[in-house]
Amino acid sequence: MTEDTELLVGHKAIARFLNVTPRFVSWHDEKGELPTFMVGARVCATKAAIRQWLADKQREGKQKKAS
Repeated sequence: MTEDTELLVGHKAIARFLNVTPRFVSWHDEKGELPTFMVGARVCATKAAIRQWLADKQREGKQKKAS
């Protein structure tokens, strides 16, 4: 896989993309907070879905501050 690969396979790959620990990804995934899906027994996510999730979180944070 190249750096530009859209698919992230496994909590470690998702964590590297987010610059967080695999445990952080695992915990949020278990809570259903990350936009992941399963391919066989492997958890996966797309970079586009993760970017959108981050953008949504950023908007939520700004809305809370404005309230």
